[in-house]
Amino acid sequence: MTAHTFRLPDLGEGLTEAALVTWLVAVGDTVATDQPIAEVETAKSVVEVPTPFSGTVVAVHGSEGETLTVGAPLLEVDDGVSEPAASAAEPPTPPDAATSAAHETYRQEEQAGSGNVLIGYGTAGGTAKRRKRTPLGSAQRAASPAEPVTSEPVGHAASAQPTALEHGSPAPVISPIVRKLALSEGIDLHRVRPTGAGGVITRADVLASRGVPAGASGAVSAGGAVSAGGTDERTGLDVVSDEPLSIFRLAVSQKLSRSRREIPEATVWVDVDATRLWKLRARLLQDGERMSLTAFLAKFTLLALEEYPVLAGRLSEDGSHLTRFAGVNLGIATDTPRGLMVPVIRNADRATLRELDAELQRLGSRAREGSAQPSELTGSTFTLNNYGAFDVDGSAAIINHPEVALLGVGRMIEKPWVVKGKVRVRRITQLALVFDHRVCDGGYAAGFLSAVKAQIERPERLLLSR
Repeated sequence: MTAHTFRLPDLGEGLTEAALVTWLVAVGDTVATDQPIAEVETAKSVVEVPTPFSGTVVAVHGSEGETLTVGAPLLEVDDGVSEPAASAAEPPTPPDAATSAAHETYRQEEQAGSGNVLIGYGTAGGTAKRRKRTPLGSAQRAASPAEPVTSEPVGHAASAQPTALEHGSPAPVISPIVRKLALSEGIDLHRVRPTGAGGVITRADVLASRGVPAGASGAVSAGGAVSAGGTDERTGLDVVSDEPLSIFRLAVSQKLSRSRREIPEATVWVDVDATRLWKLRARLLQDGERMSLTAFLAKFTLLALEEYPVLAGRLSEDGSHLTRFAGVNLGIATDTPRGLMVPVIRNADRATLRELDAELQRLGSRAREGSAQPSELTGSTFTLNNYGAFDVDGSAAIINHPEVALLGVGRMIEKPWVVKGKVRVRRITQLALVFDHRVCDGGYAAGFLSAVKAQIERPERLLLSR
């Protein structure tokens, strides 16, 4: 019988690792080709991983809550086919140097994130280090004995701590993702202590060098962090838990930190009388046509962007030129059990009001369920955040890097408002535009806000084209 080892495939979008959320199969189960065998959490979403092999599961690698790198063994399947006996006179021919080098090159490219989705089934991944994370809420299954994960020899680990590199030699970085991370964080790779096999600098090394925990917490450190059950020297309080951030939270942390660090943002805001929009939606509901306020706001935003397209562009990495697009991919900030996510309506400017509403419902549901694909969470050129749904009037929002602007909308609340010289009770909301001051000035941003304001205060015109 032949056992096939299925290794964690390249999940695309430059992702090099994933946390094992739930096993969908157990040892002894029979699986078919393309059957989902596990759910894993990446920096983008929770996805199901299908097996390329059919047969009986003989081993599972990794516990729920554990982080695995691309290429690490995930599952072993016995296909029930007898393997022909090898001739004693002809021992197996070892792979030549060229073949080994090709496998290693492919593995490295895969771990660096080739951009392909679920590529790399069964490829040789070598030995992959794993680190424990806190279980993600599901009970752990009992796994059968699996291949032990080899590590550095004890004598080697005890001989000396990893040291920073000399500036005279190139930094040993294989993954372009690691190099890009170091560049975005402003970290000199020669000052990073490498812990990877062969002295290679890993993503965890870069994160550790800037103070982000890359693994399980430990004893008291120079920074004052302590493990659960100890006392925090900074506060004098007992520590209930001290858990590393999830892959998702780390990705959010990096993105928001970069936005705050690189973008000279400015904010303009205006109060808007949304009474007509509120009443219009109520009439539609009475007529049996459900239409979310966010769908209206999305349409108004897209109409305003036709007049002010710079706000739906993107700056280059060095900030030297602005790219404008023939259309708008609209990101919608969405609250989910995992945290704030931004599903993307592609070519939203081409959609009618009804189509926008339907896509908002579909993408919102997928994001909350954790089933949204990376392609549904990337590529936005402008973001709308309707935080009024959380009973909030305003927010000091952060631009969704690498975009250049974000529109926030507060709750529509009854307030006294002067209409034609008389005080009336009206539904008032606050619009706040956060924009990158490098791409435009306040006058341009104010013009955009005025365009959205005009749409909200006269929403009936939109029904002619919905």
